[in-house]
This record gives sequence, structure tokens and C-alpha cells, in this order.
Amino acid sequence: MITFLEGKLDHKQPARIVMDIGGVGYEVFIPLCSYDRLPPEGDTCRILTYHHITDSSQKLFGFFAEEEREMFTRLLTISGIGPKLAISALSGLPVRELKTALINGDVKRISSISGIGKKTAERIIVELRDKFSKGEQLDALAGGEGELGDTRLRDAALALGALGYKLDDAQKMIKAVAPKLAPESSVEDLIRLALTK
Repeated sequence: MITFLEGKLDHKQPARIVMDIGGVGYEVFIPLCSYDRLPPEGDTCRILTYHHITDSSQKLFGFFAEEEREMFTRLLTISGIGPKLAISALSGLPVRELKTALINGDVKRISSISGIGKKTAERIIVELRDKFSKGEQLDALAGGEGELGDTRLRDAALALGALGYKLDDAQKMIKAVAPKLAPESSVEDLIRLALTK
């Protein structure tokens, strides 16, 4: 398997690049989130890859960051989701937003991605929602629609977890009370309000 390519970026377009590695040009299909971070043509760069092999073809899919490749491979585990649709999902939403939408069960947000309808979005959520670690779920809570715009939501959910609440319940409790707090409110204020609601 080809895990990464490092060499000259010979050519780039929003959906594909050509890497010159020792005089051999490798065509690599990429999502928009990776394209935006590429250096100018002619510069040296390193691209993480996923080598997709079928009976009829071999294709390389490239990613600038490991989190993009991880999300791509997670999407491929779902029946009916191929590399083309997985790349489309990563092009439609940044990885963090996609994770947040999956963890929060936001069918509308996921079905807004080109090529993904409501039923496919529901299937993706059902199959992937519980495969994220607690840390990823808490990051999604803090970085999603976080009304406070910082890590206080995550910290408060962690504290409720330490008190014995399930993560899903802790997230719901925190999200329910977060809009009522002022920007200067502390994590303790958030926890107190969640416990008294």
C-alpha cells in the first residue's frame, strides 16, 4: 500500500493533483479541504494517501492531514459509500464540522452535501455516530455550535461525566443551558445551571 507521497507538486486542480516523484507522475484525487492547504505548483510537498484497489482499477486519494484520511476511511466502512462520495463529503464540510454533524445526528447538515440524500445521511449517522471516541465527542460539543465559542462546554460535560452522567446526557444538559449564560460565566456556573435545571 502507498501511505504517502513526497515530491514536487507538478499540477493541481480542486479535485486532483499530480505529484512528480523521481520523474514519475502520480495522479491523486483530493478533497477541497486538502486543496486549500497545498503549496504552489513546483514546490515540494508531502501528501498522505489512501490506495484504493478494485478489480478494474487502482486510485490514489490524497489528504493534507491525518484527520482527513481517518474520516475518509471511516466513511468507506459504510455500505454504499465509495471513495468518490467520501471525497465529496470531505469537500462539502470541513472534518470538524462533519464530525460535529455526525455526533449530533444533524441529518439536515449532512444531507446538504452534494450526492448525499436524507436516507444516506441517516445511515451514515447511525453507523458512525458511536464510533467516535469520548474525546472526539467532547471536542465536537465544544467546537460545534458552541454558543460560548470555547472549551467551557467540553469542560462542563467532562465534569458531569465525572459525576456519573452518561456522555450523551451530559452533552444535552450542557447544550440546553449554554445559551442562558453570559460570556464571562465560568465552567462552574455552567455546571451549576445544568444540575439545577
